[in-house]
Formats: sequence, structure tokens, C-alpha cells
Amino acid sequence: MYGKIIVPLDGSRLAEQILPYVRWFASACDARVELLLVNDPDVATGFFPPLEGGGYLEQVRDRYLRSVSRVDMVTETGKPAAVIVDRAGAGTDSLIAMATHGLSGIQRWLLGSVTSKVVQAARASLLLIRPAKGQDPSADIRLRTVFVPLDGSALAENALARAVELARKTDLEIHLVRVYGLPPDAYILGDGVYMNALMQQREAIRREAESYLESKVEELRAQGLERVLSSAIAGDPAGDIIDLASRTPDNLIAMSTHGRSGIQRWIMGSVTEKVVHYSRDPVLVVRPAGG
Repeated sequence: MYGKIIVPLDGSRLAEQILPYVRWFASACDARVELLLVNDPDVATGFFPPLEGGGYLEQVRDRYLRSVSRVDMVTETGKPAAVIVDRAGAGTDSLIAMATHGLSGIQRWLLGSVTSKVVQAARASLLLIRPAKGQDPSADIRLRTVFVPLDGSALAENALARAVELARKTDLEIHLVRVYGLPPDAYILGDGVYMNALMQQREAIRREAESYLESKVEELRAQGLERVLSSAIAGDPAGDIIDLASRTPDNLIAMSTHGRSGIQRWIMGSVTEKVVHYSRDPVLVVRPAGG
């Protein structure tokens, strides 16, 4: 599982909202936590001077991470995204945990800025949340269900492997999700014969999706995991994944991405990107081994 959790902070309460999830993951994985503060010299001004890492990070540790036995504190100067990616390295045992918004000097962290650069370039897995005004970083959370969207590929099942590890350690319920449908260009005007063939194709896709999920549920139950559910849904992948998870509290969404770094597209097109951007649930973005 994860042996080190890297937590980039920028001095804002919004960025600190990742900390309840860091405590949960650190306990579940028996992981060491590394609090990371990066001062970017290009945005430091007289009005927004660099934070004194030692004092600030010690306050965060003492206020929010008392239950974590191993906490390191690191302050560096450089470009935030590059430093974060470098600290995580290429190992599969590192997890970068961060909020998708925060304040760095006079600039905002947005999915179009530091966080998106980290997501695109990091070879480690990521735990991402959308912070909300007023949420307390000291509040305890308890995750109960992990939703795992699958598209039938071995790549997507990398997230399932991580979900299974977490479920064994924490008794999470595993909920497998397959969203299916025809390509948008299939829905063109046609005669009755064409539409009948289209509906038959859609029905075949539905049966294949349900059969695939049933086989995965049986595999997991054969491994001793009893709390496993599945849902096959016709519709829009990102929207339906978010909607399904939002119906119950205390959820985690675990999704895989392509193993390539840089600006390569994510698995299932931009589905993972949209889920990260819009979901109110935390999202575990899993890199494949060697990715």
C-alpha cells in the first residue's frame, strides 16, 4: 500500500482541508506523512512574503496530526508542481494528497495551475479533494464506501487493486460502477431498421457491462470480500459516477489514469479529470505500476 503521504500546503485553510483524509489514510496504511511547503520565488512579494516553513508546518502537525506517529516537515524553494512531483518520485508506494484549490501568495491553486500540473506529471498516485468554505481541518472523517469506475480495461482495474487493499485494512464497502452507452455519433437520424439495430446494439452493450461487473463481484467475493456491490448505468460516465457517489455520505472514488506523464489524456477520455473537478467526494487517482 502507501508508505509515504506527501501533503503540499500553502498556508491556507482551504489547502489544510485535505488533512482529515491524510489522517485516515495514514492510519489505514500505517504511512509516514511528509508536510511540504514550497515557496515560489516568482510570486513572493513584500505583501506576500515566503512562509517560514518550520513554524507553520509545526503548527499544522501539532494541531491536526497528533494521531499520526511519523510526520516529517520539508520546506523548499522552487516551482511548486515540479517540487511536489520530485518529492513523490516514481515509486508506487507514495501518495500525494492535496486540495484542488488553495492560496499560494497572490495566486490561486486551480486545476488549471499547480494541481493539474501535478496530476499530469506525477508518477505517484494522488488523493484529491475539492475544499469548501467553512470545513474544519480538525474534524474526523470516516470513509465507508469506495466507488470504483471500470471500463473493462486492465488499466482501469489498477484502481480496483488499490480499493481492495484499502477494503481489507478498513472494511470499506466496494461499489463497482460501469457506465455504458453508444458513441454520440451513433444517434443520427435513420429509418426504422437502423434504429432497431441501434437498440439491439445498445442492449448487447448493457448485457456485456452487467456480465463484466458480475464476474468482478464474484472474483472479489471469492477472495473473502463480502461487502461488494455493482451498478451498470446507461448515461454520461463522469456525471453518473458523481451522481451515484453523491447519494450516500462518506465515500471515496478510486479511478485509474494512463501511466504516461506530461499532458497525455486520462483513461476513459477526460472522465477522471471531470470527476476530480466536480465531485464533492475525495478522489483517489491511481497510477499503474511502472507508469
